[in-house]
Amino acid sequence: MEISARNSLKGTVKKVVPGTVNTEVILEIAPGVELVSIITKSSAEKLGLAEGKEAYAVIKSSDVIVAVE
Repeated sequence: MEISARNSLKGTVKKVVPGTVNTEVILEIAPGVELVSIITKSSAEKLGLAEGKEAYAVIKSSDVIVAVE
């Protein structure tokens, strides 16, 4: 896999929650560390996402927002 995004995190699909249009995907990227993503239902189906499958979270830095109080 070759991509231009600089941040990719390898993980294991922990849970897939399909909805009418979108699907919530929970990846465990380290023991006890989870990342949640909402993708289209058709993309989840195309990727064959299922519990236990290896997947990557690809994060485009322009889409990550960090805040503190």
